[in-house]
Formats: sequence, structure tokens, C-alpha cells
Amino acid sequence: MSTPSTTSSTAPSTPSASVPAAPLRIGPHTVAPPVVLAPMAGITNAPFRTLCREFSGGKGLFVSEMITTRALVERNEKTMQLIHFDATEKPRSIQLYGVDPVTVGKAVRMIAEEDLADHIDLNFGCPVPKVTRKGGGSALPYKRNLLRAILREAVSGAGDLPVTMKMRKGIDDDHITYLDAGRIAVEEGVTAIALHGRTAAQHYGGTADWDAIARLKEHVPEIPVLGNGDIWSAGDALRMVRETGCDGVVVGRGCLGRPWLFSDLVAAFEGRTEDIARPSLREVADVMVRHATLLGEWIENGGAAQRAPVEGGGGRRAGESKGVVDFRKHVAWYLKGFAVGSEMRKRLAITSSLAELRAGLDELDLDQAWPAGADGPRGRTSGNNRVVLPDGWLKDPYDCAGVGEDAELDTSGG
Repeated sequence: MSTPSTTSSTAPSTPSASVPAAPLRIGPHTVAPPVVLAPMAGITNAPFRTLCREFSGGKGLFVSEMITTRALVERNEKTMQLIHFDATEKPRSIQLYGVDPVTVGKAVRMIAEEDLADHIDLNFGCPVPKVTRKGGGSALPYKRNLLRAILREAVSGAGDLPVTMKMRKGIDDDHITYLDAGRIAVEEGVTAIALHGRTAAQHYGGTADWDAIARLKEHVPEIPVLGNGDIWSAGDALRMVRETGCDGVVVGRGCLGRPWLFSDLVAAFEGRTEDIARPSLREVADVMVRHATLLGEWIENGGAAQRAPVEGGGGRRAGESKGVVDFRKHVAWYLKGFAVGSEMRKRLAITSSLAELRAGLDELDLDQAWPAGADGPRGRTSGNNRVVLPDGWLKDPYDCAGVGEDAELDTSGG
């Protein structure tokens, strides 16, 4: 795979100044530069992590999709496939979601005893209704005692494996939890904290509150704090570190359709601010085909749950068709800003073979330069949502009665 073109420091989003990139310590693991791929359901599977890691030169930390603790403990087939790591992934980083301390403890001990990962991250940041209505994700830190019990079980069960957590500011502006949650995390032995500077109610809308990241860093100086939210370029990452004093950055939506953003991030943190990727459409097309190919190979080898067969597949291997179908959601992100007509975009988004995908891409004007409009926000932007919570959840920030194993989700990846 070729490396996308780079431009000089005159590019619009080229970082203006480097930041001393002190290595990030996650237990025994050194993450240098301090750059982390955020877990994203249906996105950060092994193929996408492979692409990001290749562009970074193997530098950084790349976290799996969210894995639910109940599904892991019950050895759900889809979940066991999702926790597959490529042999080159070091350290192996897995994110867990759970609501019941006992189940979380069982899952963490299973990971440690069966050597399934090298690092465990706990999800207290997901704002989607199917998670928060069970009291999980970004709803959970409101229940301080429940949060403490989960962290205690996780850290105890992990043995020598480092345990980190990712969270949001709170449920909404009237129910802010991140400072209390940060202090509880320190007291229970959590290794590092990542804060998305939004509430659950904001989802992905509005502007991330970087001041909250700075306040958390001041509040818990004992452990590393990573910032997350509105990092669309390497320049944004450097600015976040300068403005907040955080120890590293977590990048999610900014790399959708741009796995080469990790080469930008590495270059920026290493002081090579002129080495910013500006791939032509031809280079982007090559990455798209490689991404779809990796997905097909991963599925063929049992790395993902098998979906229904694609009709009309002819002599193609089943994995190829399923990989291309799974890739469809990435098409719009990769083509953002390029001059590609709506009909062609629709056509590329319904392809079912690598040959069909490649043929459609070859019909485009592949000599197009990287468009200026492609550097900004991408992915979900909805905000000001009502947070769906269990009945009576907000009555008492400490009482966690009624939360048990039945609140655990039994599927992973979302």
C-alpha cells in the first residue's frame, strides 16, 4: 500500500507548532506518541485497526469495538470473533461494557486468565439509548457507588493488566459526573482516564468542552488524562494538548474514511509538522479497495460474525462479498469533499464485489487533489437528545438498587 502524498506547511490544517510528545504510560505499555484510536461500534474491527496502525508505522494504541461483558462471559459466537486480534497488534486493547459488577469481574478475569488482551478499557461514555436505558455507558457514572463497585471488580480481576476508562462529562448539564468519577477511578486503581468533552445529551452535536478536560487533568494529577472530542486534524490534537495539559488524545470520528490521519498525528507529535497527508483520489481509491479486501479476508477467516450470503455472488468467495457489503458504510466518508456525483456515490455504496468496487472507482477522475473541505467534521453530529434512562435513575446518585445481570446487554459491537 502506498503512503498518501504530503504537502508543505502551507496546507490549511497543518499544525502550527509541535508539542513535546512525552510517552504515555498505560501500565507496562508505552504509547509514543500518545495517540489512541477510539472504540467505535462496527468500525474499529481488526481490518480498520490494521489500516490505522500501518499508517502510523505501528505507533499508538488501537482499541477494539465495544465488547459486552455478559456476551463475553457467555462466549457468544459473534463476541468471540470480535475479540480476534491480528498477530502484529501489540498491545492488544479491548474495550468492555458492563453494568453488573459481578459480570464485569468475571469478564475481566476471563481476559486475564486466557490471555485474550494486554489492556482493558471500560466504556462509560456511550450515549446511545439501547445502552443508557440499561443504566450503562454514559449513564452509569451518575451512580457513584455502582461505578466504584465495577472499577473495584475490574481492577481486582485484571491482575497485571492495566485497566483504563472512557467517559463523558455527565448525563446532561444538570447532572455532571466526570470529576467525581475521576476521583473514584484514582482511588480504585484505574491506570488512565479518557474524557469526551460532551454530555450524553449532546451525543455528537455542538462543540466539545476542552476546558472540562483541563479541569479533570488538574483534579486527578496522579494518573494520565486523555482528551477526546473534535479532533479533526493533527493540528487539533496538538492544540488540545497545549490548551488542556492532557497527556494524550483519543481520536474517533476524525479518522472515519481517513485512516492516514494517524500518520499525520505521529508526524505532528514527533515535530514533523510538514508531513501532513494530502492523498489524491487515486490514492484514496487504493485505500478503499484495500480496506474492503481486508474486511473480506477477516470475515473469511472467522474474524466477524457471518451475515446472510449476498445473492448473485457467482464464483466469488463468500468473505469477499460480505466484506464489500460491510465496507459500504465507509464509502461516503472516504469520498467526502471529492467531486463525485450523487448517482456514482449511490452506486459505489451498493457494490457487492471487489471488482465492482474497483471498476466504479476507476470511472472517477482519480487525478483529483485532496479537497480542502474534507478536513473538517465527519460522522454523526446529532445533539440535544433526551437521554433514555432506567426509571428513577436520577433520584439518587448513590443508590444502585435494581441494577443486576438482567441489565447487561447480550450482544457486542454496539
